[in-house]
Amino acid sequence: MSYYIIIRGPLGIGKTTIAKELSKKIKAGYIAYDRIIDKYKLSKDKEEGYISQKSFFKANKLIIKKVKSLIKKKSMVLDGNFYWKSQIDDLVNNLKYPHYIFTLKAPLKVCIERDSKRKKTYGKDATTVVHKKSTSFDYGIQINTNNKTKEQVIDEILKKIKV
Repeated sequence: MSYYIIIRGPLGIGKTTIAKELSKKIKAGYIAYDRIIDKYKLSKDKEEGYISQKSFFKANKLIIKKVKSLIKKKSMVLDGNFYWKSQIDDLVNNLKYPHYIFTLKAPLKVCIERDSKRKKTYGKDATTVVHKKSTSFDYGIQINTNNKTKEQVIDEILKKIKV
């Protein structure tokens, strides 16, 4: 039976790296929220200084349609900051399939350091702001990524899901 996995957490935590590798290991499809937000230019509408909940609901509609068409054939891995609890709730309420939600955690300084090492950096200010918002609530299973390799984090996730 197919299921979907949400990998969430702050900027620079390693969501995309973990989600892509995990999707390969479990032979699942992969969707990055950032790509949907960018492709459909949904980052312009702001709320409290962040991309609005309304914009994420629009992204959810697009992703829900895609997941529903693919999940019959294979499981799906979704990655994004998911810094609005309402966005996660909307997704879960509209995707009535078995699912797992993982929140990746690490201290701000670790996220800033990781961001600084990528090709497209967002910078200390953006990393700080997104870290504050995305860590303002816990959702799902918490995974501390500090001082762990991607393989260790993926193994920890695999132990939690019933594959």
